[in-house]
Amino acid sequence: MHFERDTRGDWVIDPEQLAFKLGINAAHLRHEMRLGLVTSRIEAGQGTDEGYWRITIRTRKAAWQGIIDDAGCLVSERCP
Repeated sequence: MHFERDTRGDWVIDPEQLAFKLGINAAHLRHEMRLGLVTSRIEAGQGTDEGYWRITIRTRKAAWQGIIDDAGCLVSERCP
């Protein structure tokens, strides 16, 4: 799994990969996104965590959290 940055500097992930991590199909994920039922939170690491980002994604029935480095590579993950 790899995250990219768009032209505005926002982190972007392929919906197919994210759906797999959430344990749902991509069509269902897109549907929930259109309804505004998917939330995301991105936090920049500070201190000893500088250079890392914590990304949390939640749907009505699933959640996923990953730690990525500045290059967008997944370092660790969990399902909170």
